[in-house]
Amino acid sequence: MDITLPIENKELQKLLPHRYPFLLIDRVLEFEHFKRLKAIKNISYNEPQFQGHFPDFPVMPGVLVIEALAQAAGTLSILSLGGRDESELYFFVGIDKARFKRQVIPGDQLVLEVELLADKRGIGKFKAVATVEGEIA
Repeated sequence: MDITLPIENKELQKLLPHRYPFLLIDRVLEFEHFKRLKAIKNISYNEPQFQGHFPDFPVMPGVLVIEALAQAAGTLSILSLGGRDESELYFFVGIDKARFKRQVIPGDQLVLEVELLADKRGIGKFKAVATVEGEIA
């Protein structure tokens, strides 16, 4: 599989099974096989979660920030392995020590950075950090 950076949304749809409104990566900026990946998610006011979370003060739910990081980790794995079969799925199986430090609001660009720490029997363990303008979100 040839990898040309940046990887845009159309190419991401070939890698990940997620689709709008649940594809939470817009572009992959950096990638190192079996090491790390850096991606972005542009936060827009017209995303469906802001209709109810919260209409007068839209804030991206923390679980969606976590999901975006999980998708970035999955993308790192899929790219490192050279792609995935259409019927093959990757699942998020756990999280340790998650903290939310900053609200993510429309107009923000969420930078997703994941690093592969270990891979045992096909289960990856990752360090993942989401930032906005250099601040941990």
